[in-house]
Amino acid sequence: MATKHIVVDPITRIEGHLRIEVVIDENNRIIDAYSSSTMFRGIELILKGRDARDCGLMAMRICGFCTGVHYWTSIKAVEHALGITIPKNARLVRNLIEGSLYLHDHVVHFYHLHALDWVDIVSALKADPYKAAKIAENYSDNPWSNSPTDYKAVQERLTKFVKAGRLGPFANAYWGNKSYKFSPEQNLIATKHYLDALEVQRDAAKMMAIWGGKNPHPQSIVVGGVTCVQDLENPSRHALFKELLEKTRDFILRAYIPDILMAAEAYKDEALNGVGAGLGNYLAYGDLPLDDTPLYKGKTLFPSGVVLNKDLSKVIPFNQEKVTEDVTHSWYKYENADKPLHPFDGQTIPNYTGFDKDGLLKTNEKYSWIKSPIYDDTRVEVGPLARMIVGYASGDERIKNYVDKALKLAGLPASALFSTVGRTAARAIETWMMADMMLQWADELATNCARGDLSTWTKFDYDALTKGKELKGYGLSEAPRGALGHWVRIVDGKVANYQAVVPSTWNAGPRDYKGRMGAYEAALVSNTKVANPDQPLEILRTVHSFDPCIACAVHIIDTKGKELGVYKVEPVGGMCNV
Repeated sequence: MATKHIVVDPITRIEGHLRIEVVIDENNRIIDAYSSSTMFRGIELILKGRDARDCGLMAMRICGFCTGVHYWTSIKAVEHALGITIPKNARLVRNLIEGSLYLHDHVVHFYHLHALDWVDIVSALKADPYKAAKIAENYSDNPWSNSPTDYKAVQERLTKFVKAGRLGPFANAYWGNKSYKFSPEQNLIATKHYLDALEVQRDAAKMMAIWGGKNPHPQSIVVGGVTCVQDLENPSRHALFKELLEKTRDFILRAYIPDILMAAEAYKDEALNGVGAGLGNYLAYGDLPLDDTPLYKGKTLFPSGVVLNKDLSKVIPFNQEKVTEDVTHSWYKYENADKPLHPFDGQTIPNYTGFDKDGLLKTNEKYSWIKSPIYDDTRVEVGPLARMIVGYASGDERIKNYVDKALKLAGLPASALFSTVGRTAARAIETWMMADMMLQWADELATNCARGDLSTWTKFDYDALTKGKELKGYGLSEAPRGALGHWVRIVDGKVANYQAVVPSTWNAGPRDYKGRMGAYEAALVSNTKVANPDQPLEILRTVHSFDPCIACAVHIIDTKGKELGVYKVEPVGGMCNV
């Protein structure tokens, strides 16, 4: 059987560096796939020996795109180790900051990182603006800014870009590829919303800054609670937050959801045929507490659990003790260990072995700077689809309501979720749900503060809790991209070991010790054909549906695999000279 090797390096429109290699048969069907990160990760090593209360400030620098998630996940790990329960206001503030990130991140992902896998910008120049306005009404009773004049203005704007040769993010794409299925008018609708979303995401970022202090990297969350006391006392801050939330929610309901319905219609066959389905195993840690019980004890917006083999009739309870990481095909080594390690015992020891003589990955050996996470000896997918699948299978009324409503509007069965289309739709569905839920949290916070409850922090004695003791804690969050866990071991108040297993580690990891694929790899070989091997748009569409954030998994890059440098920092007169 004749085969062809395709290399896409780097995968663009993501955070970080990712290389994908696939093998296609004579019918252009993908029969094998390999996912490789080409950067090295080092943050975990930097945290050793630090005061555990400072971990969040450094861990948040793991990534600036999914800003904040490593910050509060790290803080939760320390709070868990110390046995701290935060006050109501702190819980609500954290939920609203995290929710703001969801709205910002999901809107940016669909429009600015993923939309061009579905939308042919050049085709939009041929559209009839009046016809586009009528078509938009098929997907919404009140479409966002649905004026033929506005659509015509977008066309004129794009035409100027083309004539000036200033295409920016629209340059060097696969325009005209047979895999695009939108009509010119549908492409124009989505292109307009692409531009509109540039303004909308700014409001979502402002929402995070109101309670978080700034964006990116909010700083109001500390071990024990939050620090935005003066903002909570000010009714105008509550009002501004809600105003921005309602504006952002309006775009989600009148543009984002309709565009997803439009895509579900155009790409219906791919959804029904399971293109990009992947592993069929889904994991969610659960997150966003709905009550003030101790950490991991109460009800959460996103339920925790595991669904295997696409079986929506059964949810397996999640147990963090069953999380491990394998390095058989990763550029790391374990000392005195020949099996996957739990994060409490995890090691980060680089062992770079390079590419083969033809510049390709050594796929039978080590080929990625990302480890291979395993849950209970099973490879799983995490992310919005996993959260919706676990919630749906759990019988969670809220999640079932939103998923069923979306499926009914799209005219698709629940089985269509197991696809690249379904993965993209799941992200939009949870954005819709999150925007609605945030309205409740915002009102709850404002009401509680108006009653005079301004408590934001639980007092604790760090020295008394840690002196002469060994403590272990884990922070489990649902980052926009999926299950995020930080594990910390504290000895006499200092960090003895620290490991983070992030969403893009779960999804982008290479094969494990049994040769089993990671989520990206499995999705690419799931009923996927490439219309044009020289323009592998289908590869981008499926990989982008996971919203890769490789910087969360790796941090320091040297293309030749050499040591970057050794530095000695000495304090001089109260300052540091390098």
